[in-house]
Amino acid sequence: MITVRGVDVRVGARLLLSDVSFHLSPGDRVGLVGRNGAGKTSLLNTLAAPAPPAVGSVERTGSLGYLAQDSRAADPAVPVGERILSARGLDRATRELRAAEVAMAQAGGPAQVRRAMAAYTRAEADFQARGGYAAEAEAARVAAGVGLPGDALDRPVGELSGGQKRRVELARILFADHDTLLLDEPTNHLDADSVAWLRAFLHSYRGGVVIISHDVGLLADTVNRVFHLDPARGALDVHNTPWHTYLAARDAEERRRARERAAAERKAAALHTQADRMRARVSTAVAAKNMARRADRLLTGLAPVRRTEKVARIRLPEPVPCGRTPLGAISLTKAYGGREVLRGVDLAVDRGSRLVVLGLNGAGKTTLLKVLAGQVSPDSGRVVHGHGLRLGYFAQEHDTLAAARTVRENLASAAPHLDDGEARRVLGAFLFAGDDADKPAGVLSGGEKTRLALAGLVHSGANVLLLDEPTNNLDPASRGEVLGAVDAYPGAIVMVTHDEGAIEALRPDRVLVLPDGTEDLWGQEHLGLVSLS
Repeated sequence: MITVRGVDVRVGARLLLSDVSFHLSPGDRVGLVGRNGAGKTSLLNTLAAPAPPAVGSVERTGSLGYLAQDSRAADPAVPVGERILSARGLDRATRELRAAEVAMAQAGGPAQVRRAMAAYTRAEADFQARGGYAAEAEAARVAAGVGLPGDALDRPVGELSGGQKRRVELARILFADHDTLLLDEPTNHLDADSVAWLRAFLHSYRGGVVIISHDVGLLADTVNRVFHLDPARGALDVHNTPWHTYLAARDAEERRRARERAAAERKAAALHTQADRMRARVSTAVAAKNMARRADRLLTGLAPVRRTEKVARIRLPEPVPCGRTPLGAISLTKAYGGREVLRGVDLAVDRGSRLVVLGLNGAGKTTLLKVLAGQVSPDSGRVVHGHGLRLGYFAQEHDTLAAARTVRENLASAAPHLDDGEARRVLGAFLFAGDDADKPAGVLSGGEKTRLALAGLVHSGANVLLLDEPTNNLDPASRGEVLGAVDAYPGAIVMVTHDEGAIEALRPDRVLVLPDGTEDLWGQEHLGLVSLS
């Protein structure tokens, strides 16, 4: 399947992992874990890249499917069904079969009929060889499993929301029947039913899988091996155990190391104390020196206790003063390809209010935030800016970041009033230290992009925040920081999320349900809609 020998993983000149070696066999379901920026996505990129790594080797056997964290369909004009079927070449076979059927129906004479029938026979043989109607039905089942509605299969990919586009790519990769799957945050944008379906799919999948996910439930239910990336050592630690066994063993090992170190430190301290007393007499000075050396040796051979990993200390901006209703919308409508996604939405965002936007994937949640942020123009209706409005927008696909610009340049664009020293202090607080500030944003992991986008909000003075899935791609510690910042922010927030923890931190006073645009006071009865969003 995949054999990795002595590989170094780099981002630019920065060495993330050194001398990585492992083998992935059929039936291995590996959870690739580590804090944001440890190199998880970079390692998957190395495994999937057709070019050999600069150091070491990656040998692949069989076909490989890679769901990248920022995966996008190649051609927005291609229908969803065709995009999924293309994983097995069925898109071309289906088009040729339909064309042959039309040619037969339009044939005007015996010779044309014979040619059309011969073309139909060839097209049907190719179609059946690739799986035929059974494969078409399988593709539809996979699409439904990941939460794509039936009417989406005939629509162009470009008409879909960001979450639906990612579901299309996930469905395409799962339908392809690859020998090996590399999945980077596959549950992003999936509702609870789709996550449950994916778990069942991975359980029955016979190939090898490497999964990056911050969904602990997915890891607990699916993985039978754990690869932990330790950025402090630049190393990958292989654990051939399921998730819960790995966690228990890791905690037990840390407790053992802590006990050993504590015992050694107590003994070394006692020896040093005794040696200090003995140094005063000439007759025991040599013995005192040997005793001190023995005390030092007790500590040198100990395995280090695992250090607590750094976490970005995230806070949201102190909002500038504004009027009573800084942001509003009147009769917003927006359609893509003739399909209306916003239907006369009216909205009033009062100072300090908290609104959550709910609805199924494709209902227009992200489109609404883009319209409110001025990223997309409505077809009709208008956005109303009240007195003193200062808007901060966090895009789920990180659209506000320029991939070619460096980390520091992106921050400078979001907060131009910061001088270089202040910008570096802000970036350091968000764990972009030293040369990290000069990396292009395009090479960052999803979690790092989230941190950078949030860093841009810190000094914006925004009094209305539009937050679209702000906890996606974050490790548990960073997610906790974001939720704490949301909880403490005194300004107004309009949030799109499928994270129930984010709802608890937001403490919404109102809810807007799309596509109907129904606004209501928040109640616990709405909580069941969150995981479906």
